[in-house]
Amino acid sequence: MKEPIFYRTVRPIIKMFVKIVYRPKIIGAEYIPKKGGIVLAGNHTNNFDSILLISCTKRTVHFLAKQELLEGPFKFIFKWMGIIPVNRKQKDPKALSSAISVLASDKVIGIFPEGTINRTNDITMPFKYGAVKMCQDTHATMIPFVITGNYKAFKKGLSIEFFKPYKLKDDLNKENTKLRKIIENGIIKQEEK
Repeated sequence: MKEPIFYRTVRPIIKMFVKIVYRPKIIGAEYIPKKGGIVLAGNHTNNFDSILLISCTKRTVHFLAKQELLEGPFKFIFKWMGIIPVNRKQKDPKALSSAISVLASDKVIGIFPEGTINRTNDITMPFKYGAVKMCQDTHATMIPFVITGNYKAFKKGLSIEFFKPYKLKDDLNKENTKLRKIIENGIIKQEEK
């Protein structure tokens, strides 16, 4: 997958917008390496989570996102941003294959393993296996992150924290459980501050 030129053009604008409007506290961004295949996996709180993630690294983040985004009025923008469409109604081997190709080219995948915004009272919803599967298949590095707080314009309180990178060493069930625990524990600690 080619680096989307549109992405590189708008990323500085997105970063400035996020910094001025939402004033997020960014913790652990130094854990994101400058090269190599990585999976950024975290909780999903809001439609703006993707732009928050984009604003944290100079690297192009290829997101797995619902295919409906490529069918609406802004489909050309999402296409230019290099998203990988996912059919959320069934297993989508094409999306997984595209993501694996991105990682095999030493690029970055951004994914929300819950699959959709968490509107429940639970800390997280059950994680789908895509994040750990693509990491395992490509030997990419996993970097969990947590987003806490609210997207309130011109007010502090929004936070994103990245955790230490690691390589997967176990079966998918154990690795998926591990990833979810890291993220849930991170959310709890952030909310206690």
